[in-house]
Amino acid sequence: MRPATVALGIALAAAFAAPLIGVYPVFLMKLLCFAMFACAFNLLLGFTGMLSFGHAAFFGAAAYATGWLVTARGWGTLPAILAGVAAAAALGAAIGALAIRRRGIYFAMITMALAQLVYFVCLQAPFTGGENGLQGLPRGSLAGLLPLKSDVAMYYVVLAAFLGVYALIRRIVHSPFGQVLKAIRENESRAVSLGYEIERYKLVAFVLSATLAGLAGSLKALVLGFVTLSDVLQANSGEVILMTLLGGTGTFLGPVVGAGLVVTLEEYLSDVVGGWVTVIIGAVFVACVLLFRRGLVGELAALRSRR
Repeated sequence: MRPATVALGIALAAAFAAPLIGVYPVFLMKLLCFAMFACAFNLLLGFTGMLSFGHAAFFGAAAYATGWLVTARGWGTLPAILAGVAAAAALGAAIGALAIRRRGIYFAMITMALAQLVYFVCLQAPFTGGENGLQGLPRGSLAGLLPLKSDVAMYYVVLAAFLGVYALIRRIVHSPFGQVLKAIRENESRAVSLGYEIERYKLVAFVLSATLAGLAGSLKALVLGFVTLSDVLQANSGEVILMTLLGGTGTFLGPVVGAGLVVTLEEYLSDVVGGWVTVIIGAVFVACVLLFRRGLVGELAALRSRR
């Protein structure tokens, strides 16, 4: 049996057993939501070569949409999540249609500017709660069958969503569509010369990434029971970039490892060192850039290939 298969089996067994052996389920759910967010971002950066500085807009917009629907409108959990994902997809289509017309740093700046616009809408709109955000979001039940008040029950729903997103991204990347995305990443001009309508492919990739980021945001809102401006803040976009680069762009497990590292450091060091946790994370990132240019998982994969 291949070592990668064994490692994957062990990881899945650990994920299913974690809340049953005393690991805090809310921390695990937060980690999975950000791992999902990083995987969605990696689909755009790692496999298409498009650096977005505004992905928090989709994460936060879906969170606000889901939170508003379950509190103000009394929607069920599943319809509210689907509506949040649809809102992120629509926003991704609107921003992507404008941004993909530019490349490189110009693309990144456009995404950042439009994400800031979304932030100001969330700050000023009456239904978002302004600086207070939305509080006391009920988890409800899944299709009226599975109550989600229990942290353990909610954890397995989030875990199933994460595994579904992870499997979907692997399928997308290994499909003919994914091969075109990698061709665009490697040499955009050559992809054009081969007859591919690259703007169409880039827009679909952008919308897919925004949609999956929205799913992560919707689930995170229900897990924690609140939505705040930090979900759409520019710092959140920077954090998902950090997670992806730490783990390794263009790898499947890299964003998961990066998200796990960043969320764990924030969770367990913030009470000890306070605001210095950002300095520590920055130092880890600098060390990773200097020692592991491909990210942690990328360097391990390269080392295995050399051997």
